[in-house]
Amino acid sequence: MWNIIIIYFKLTLEIESFVNLVKRIKCKMNPVIYLNNVTITQSGVDILSGVNLSINKGEFIYLIGKTGVGKSSLLKILYGDIPVKTGEANILDINLVKLNNNKVPFLRRKLGVVFQDFKLLPNKTIKQNLEFVLKATEWKDSSKTNKRISEVLKKVKLEDVINKYPNELSGGEQQRIAISRALLNEPEIIIADEPTGNLDPATSLEIMNLIKEINNNGTTILIATHDYDIISKFPEKTIRIEKDRFYELSKKN
Repeated sequence: MWNIIIIYFKLTLEIESFVNLVKRIKCKMNPVIYLNNVTITQSGVDILSGVNLSINKGEFIYLIGKTGVGKSSLLKILYGDIPVKTGEANILDINLVKLNNNKVPFLRRKLGVVFQDFKLLPNKTIKQNLEFVLKATEWKDSSKTNKRISEVLKKVKLEDVINKYPNELSGGEQQRIAISRALLNEPEIIIADEPTGNLDPATSLEIMNLIKEINNNGTTILIATHDYDIISKFPEKTIRIEKDRFYELSKKN
């Protein structure tokens, strides 16, 4: 009897391991971000060429490199701010090479973008800032809009600032609001350009703890940063961009 039970549990564990292996293989076969031999051009100048990058669902990736090397430009092609003219480029099964301007809003509904300078509308309250995004992405039911705003503000622990203006908040609070804005449409990927660049070390840790929590819930994270302190405190896969070449650095725990 006991032998049968032991065999049953062994088989169950083996099946679970096999299922998990299949899931991992599928993720690698269908990356959420895939760039192959892409050239990034801005104002007629090639910023990066021969770009190859593959990111799987749920990964957390840092992009590092000197100022001007092209980190921000790389992020911009992913959310449709710079067109892709050569190579293969896909994000969440959207072909960026064939992306028309009228399809950019559809792309951005599937992504969350966080900027160094927050990009909150100064003449609108926090609630109005978040409503603006939801209305732009075709949320029409006011009760559902209010519910979603409450949910994301609760997630970043700032429910009590809903009627304040951005200039009434600290830098860390503004960045947390920017993250809540990025979460509104439950994106599969969050792209962050120097999210701790304007913050003091203590506030940077708060923001990174929040981003890590979001990643732990399954959201793919791609961060461009110069902040090596946060990389050492929150070690994850890191890619260095250097003269058109990408180097994956070993993760240090």
